[in-house]
Amino acid sequence: MFPLSPRQAGSDVVGDVRVLGCVFFPRSGMLKFFHSLWFLFRVCVSGPQGRWGLAQLTLIIAFSLGNLYVSILFIDWNADFYNALQEIDGPEIVRQVLVFVLLTAVSVGLFLAGRYLKRLLEMRWRQQLTEYVLTQWLEESRHWFLKLKADQQWLDNPDQRIAEDCRIFVQRFLSEGVALLIAIVSVVSYVVVLWNLSTFPLSFSVFGLAVEIDRYMVWAAPLYVLLSSSMTHFLGAPLKTLSVKQQRKEADFRFALTHFRENSETIALARGEGFEKQVLRDRFRAIIDNWYALTRRDFVLGCFTRPYFQTVLRVPMFLALPAFIAQKVTLGGLMQLASAFSRVVNTLSWFIFNYHSLVELGAATTRLGQFVDALQTIEAREPEALKISESPDNQLVLSDVRIDSPGGQTLMRIPQLVLPAGEHLWLRGASGIGKSTLFRTIAGLWPYAYGEIQRSGNCVFVGQQGYFPLGSMQAALGYAATGATDGSAPSEAEQLQVLENICPDLLEKVPALGETTDLTPYYKKLSGGQRQQLILARLLFQSADWVFLDEATSAMDTEREFQILKKLQEALPHATFVFLAHRAPNVPFSYRTIDLEAFVPVAG
Repeated sequence: MFPLSPRQAGSDVVGDVRVLGCVFFPRSGMLKFFHSLWFLFRVCVSGPQGRWGLAQLTLIIAFSLGNLYVSILFIDWNADFYNALQEIDGPEIVRQVLVFVLLTAVSVGLFLAGRYLKRLLEMRWRQQLTEYVLTQWLEESRHWFLKLKADQQWLDNPDQRIAEDCRIFVQRFLSEGVALLIAIVSVVSYVVVLWNLSTFPLSFSVFGLAVEIDRYMVWAAPLYVLLSSSMTHFLGAPLKTLSVKQQRKEADFRFALTHFRENSETIALARGEGFEKQVLRDRFRAIIDNWYALTRRDFVLGCFTRPYFQTVLRVPMFLALPAFIAQKVTLGGLMQLASAFSRVVNTLSWFIFNYHSLVELGAATTRLGQFVDALQTIEAREPEALKISESPDNQLVLSDVRIDSPGGQTLMRIPQLVLPAGEHLWLRGASGIGKSTLFRTIAGLWPYAYGEIQRSGNCVFVGQQGYFPLGSMQAALGYAATGATDGSAPSEAEQLQVLENICPDLLEKVPALGETTDLTPYYKKLSGGQRQQLILARLLFQSADWVFLDEATSAMDTEREFQILKKLQEALPHATFVFLAHRAPNVPFSYRTIDLEAFVPVAG
């Protein structure tokens, strides 16, 4: 683990947030949850906009407290109104109706203003939290290392954690957090009111023994709610686990559908629809099975909570009836007592009324906490197992490099390999020998490598399967330049010039450079070879000293490969090209050949 710096987490996001591994997630499950909750809250209120968010939260709480005060006034109104009814005092009845209208208007105004501010704050905090999690996920290629770590395979669906859990956390934290705070204040306020009203005792006898409970209405409320809350938690405890599983199953099904859509042509060619349908059915069946378990548990909980909801407003009146029958209180007093008792019970029943929302908050907090913790513990893997440093003379030097598989098997050992700048190279090796793993090692993306590598800082790595971002072909051409510099993309004129020089046939294939369509992405109109041409054309915007190509021309015919590489070498005369491929590159310049077989340990 390591403390987060503004650079690591984004200066606009965390600001002064600091996290140490020893305190972020303790071993205790409950402490771990509350540490996660506190940390995520600090992320929401950090950054330049944090004070505005806290100011909004303060106003939301103020409006809620104002509504609490109005509700206390409603308790007094009950006594005045029903006493006026009992005495059939027409003018007083009319006055109390006007008071009711005024109190209702104030209550509605405070409620709507508070809800409006809460909606604004939800989006502010969601943006803050999403930006933070995205930064942690994308920075220093943590998304890749997280994917590789064998012990993190349970950490599924990062897209759902970013898109859904950030939203759920903020919504539920604001709703339930503010509600809990107001509930605490409300309990104190309502208990004081109930204490002042409940001046009479409850007297009865048990087996001839006289029993008298002074202010019994005050003691009955928390006892009633305590027993009900315990029963609610006992019946509903499995809901959190089932809710987390349901989110995972839903995300797995969405992923399978997306995977099918992205590979539609390949599946159609292989006539694999039957197999794919069974895969989709299995994943949807997992949703159904868990949904039934979730529904059964919800039904069991509802067998208790629904009757509770139906009776909670009537029980107070029933408990106060002995005092009314004994003529210790008037009708107005009875209604006032019932109202005060109901509000105490309703407030104390916050846990019961909000149990499902708390389950959602708990699930989202747990998943986000696991995700952030996993992203930070990536740095805690073997310290500096592979040291990558800047080469003083622009050479590529591999010293005592050992490359292992995730399971610990040694794939390749390179005692010493020195590649001078300007001397093009072909690293030859059969399929499966470990060329791509060596490629990732030199790029610094393989966590199971050891030794030391010296390389130029300005290296570009191009794999066999190039990446195409969402958007237009113009976005694809400027993608590498945008990602590698200050964010300024090459102009459209520059990109058109590159296409005309390097791969002019792409202009005919996709006439509109800036055309964007979500239904048919631009790269779907290109063949495999044309896609590789487009990826290689990006090199002209990067001014690389070293270009590493891992089977990057495998889909082209030899003539096209020759023409493309010739144009690239002419446009980048100072760049050194390193080919990792099973066949010799067809290029118009000389290169040195190294057989990777020499670095593979002999079995046995």
